[in-house]
Formats: sequence, structure tokens, C-alpha cells
Amino acid sequence: MDTTDILISGGGIAGPALAHWLRRHGFRPTVVERAPGPRPGGQAVDLRGAGRTVVERMGLMERVRALCVEQHGVALVDRRGRVSARMPVELFEGQGIVSEIEILRGDLADLLREATDGVEYLWDDTVTALDEDADGVTVTFENAPARRFALVIGADGLHSAVRRLAFETPGHSDGSDSHYHPLGGYHAWFTVHDPALARELDSWFLMYNAPGGLVAGARPGRLPGEVKASLGFRSAPLTYDRRDVAALKRLLAERFAGAGWQVDRLLAGMRTAEDFAFDSFGQIRLDHYSRGRVALLGDAGYSPSPLTGLGTSLALVGAYLLAGELAAARGDFTAAFARYEELMRPYATQAQELPPGGLHGYAPDSALMIRLRAASMRWMGRRPLRNLLAGQFAKADAIDLPDYPLPARAL
Repeated sequence: MDTTDILISGGGIAGPALAHWLRRHGFRPTVVERAPGPRPGGQAVDLRGAGRTVVERMGLMERVRALCVEQHGVALVDRRGRVSARMPVELFEGQGIVSEIEILRGDLADLLREATDGVEYLWDDTVTALDEDADGVTVTFENAPARRFALVIGADGLHSAVRRLAFETPGHSDGSDSHYHPLGGYHAWFTVHDPALARELDSWFLMYNAPGGLVAGARPGRLPGEVKASLGFRSAPLTYDRRDVAALKRLLAERFAGAGWQVDRLLAGMRTAEDFAFDSFGQIRLDHYSRGRVALLGDAGYSPSPLTGLGTSLALVGAYLLAGELAAARGDFTAAFARYEELMRPYATQAQELPPGGLHGYAPDSALMIRLRAASMRWMGRRPLRNLLAGQFAKADAIDLPDYPLPARAL
């Protein structure tokens, strides 16, 4: 069949970015997304290194800057709200350690989707079966009629349906995921409308640690009175339904009861938050990013976890490389997938290396370790900690992006 017909599963960041580049190279992408429509809100994401370069090549940087979230830096606070350590943007200005470009995930997704004008989106649907043969893939959907595509790309996140269908081994038919590697914790994020708390933030991202591996965060939103809240905790594996929002909110309310600082206000706002999301801290590791006519992109193929701050860069860079290699291969998807992995794997592998301390550094479990975390943050502006932090975020630029020629009359 025509190799230009490509299905992309996932309408977040990686999927629309890939659809944009495929469209510009002359392909006909279709995007399927489980959500009933575009997802608003979300936390701020960083545009760093090569990911930023991809956005610039898309011609979206001016619009991204117009939607940037003003943030002076990160500060740690104690139970009473007193600042114990600060890491201002100015401290690392020009070194890319504290990103100068932070944009809400929902805003970036909207811009990417708008850049896919003419691309078909199937909302409120998902892939339930893949039947590959020598000429293409018959895709069965939960709601829409089955269709044929030349290729299928899974850009559907940490819990990818495409990865489960095309890459999972028979020994994991019980629904477990052999490619998912948990890091020992969970996190939630949501929007709180609290003008008083928004004023108290004063454009700082405030983080609070409580014994037991609890972390609460509040950062400025883009709209007046808007606070982007996050709650994280260390834990042994939990059994839960990701779609049972009420149960997940109860879980967090119980875990964080009496935690201190402004946590009670965040929990109160969480009860009515419409953009609540909950997930585990984990990484995806595979031996190969493709199998036959199916390939994986972004978190679906090589999630680094939010602890690294590099997931958005990986998604954008992967989309650019995958579309460019498919165009360069002129229909030879096997060669294109191999070249995509050759370029992407070293970049993704080093991005998956966690910052010093990993989850223990993010969510220390004792009062002593919390004090040590604050002390280490106060030393971040000095060597050797400054060099360690610089090395972590320099990973975002650790790739030379090829130049892929576009058709003279791009679609």
C-alpha cells in the first residue's frame, strides 16, 4: 500500500510534532487520541537544547515565547513557608541549567496541534489491535471502524497501547509491562485557582519536603490567580485504576494529611481540579524502538521520567528525526527505523541517567535528609555541584540534528 499513510497514536507533544514534520515531508498522517479532546492545563515543561532547536525549525518560537510562564527560579520552603534555599534563574543564566523557556504543557500541545493543519484527528478513541502483513497494518480501534495504514507510530506515552500490542512478550499477557521500570514513587499535578497563594509565590516555583518522602510544589500559572500544583511521594508499588480520579484524590488526601506548609490549600484545590493527572515515576527501556511496521516515539519508547526534565526534548527531537529519516529513506521504512534508532538511542540513553540522588534526592524521607537537600541546593552555584547540575541539563543538547530537505511545495 501507499507508504505515505501513517497512523500516530497519541495527541500530546510527540504525536502532533511528528504529524507536523510528516505533513511537511509529504506524508498523510492520522492521529488517534484517547482523550475526548485537547487536554488543557498541565505543568510547565522546559524547552532546552535540541528540543528548542526543533521548535525554532518549526517556526513556533515567537509564539512559544508569548506563552512563556514567568518564573524567577526554584526555592525550597519549610513547614512555615520560610525559604531554606533558592536557585534563581540569574545564577545559571546562559548555561541552560534553569530553563529560560518554560511553557505549560497544554499550551505547547495546542501550538503543535495548530501546526498540523489538515491532519485528521480521531478523538476519544484508541488502538485495540494491530494486524500486520507484508503490505501494511490493519488497525482496529475501540470506536472507529478498522482501517489500513502503511506504518503505525506509538507516541502514546508511558502506558502506550501500541507498545503493549506490538512489543510485549507472551509471558506478560497478564497486563504487566516488561519494558516499564519503576523508580519507586508517584506524582500528581493539577491546577488550583487561589489568587492569594499565587501572589505569595511571587513568580517562584516553591517546593516543600516532608518526612516520609512527601513533596509538594506550587508554581505560577500563566493566568491571573492560577497555581500549578504538584504532589509526589515515594512508595512501594501500588495497585490502582488510573481512570478512577476520585479514588486517586482520596489516596493523596490521606497521604498528605497534616503534611504542613500550604499542602491543605493544595488539597482543597485538588478536590475540584478538572485537569487532575496521576502517574508513577518510571522509565521505558527497550532493546529496539521498532518492530516490523511499528515504531515508538517519546515516552512510549524511551521515557526518562520527569525527574530528568528532558522528556519534552526527547519527544520533539525524536519526532523530527523519525519524520526526516522516513522522508530520506523514500519508502524504505526498515532503513528509516534503523537510522532513527541509530541517531536517537545515544541521546535517549544519556537523558535517562537520573540526576544525583534520583528519587531519593527529590523526595528525601527524613528530616535530616531534607536539611541536607536544602544545604546542597545552597551550594548549587559553586563547584563541584554547579558542574554536576550543568552536566545534567547539557544532555538536552547532546545531539547534532541533521538537516532534512523539505519538498519545494510543502503541504
